[in-house]
Amino acid sequence: MSSQPFFVPAVIIFVVSLPLILGLVPRNRIYGIRTRKTLSDDRTWSSVNRFGGGMILAASVFYLIVAMIFPYSGAALLAWSLHLAAFAGPLLVSALVIARYARKL
Repeated sequence: MSSQPFFVPAVIIFVVSLPLILGLVPRNRIYGIRTRKTLSDDRTWSSVNRFGGGMILAASVFYLIVAMIFPYSGAALLAWSLHLAAFAGPLLVSALVIARYARKL
């Protein structure tokens, strides 16, 4: 499993999202989902980061499931492209959904 091209980044993203979901990250300028709104209010910070952490966690879990179902053999460009799309696509969608959620608050 660790030979999958994006396994390590997916696991890191998974681990980094957990404190966000659990609300363990205080408002700061380094770690978390930072916008003008989230940096100006603790309730908004907590709400957006809990939601965003869940979205990011789901994106990393999606890739890990794809990596289990379609193991990367190291030979075909098509297989690598599938893994790239399965890793980056959900993260991009998550970023867009998080941005929309943050704007609505």
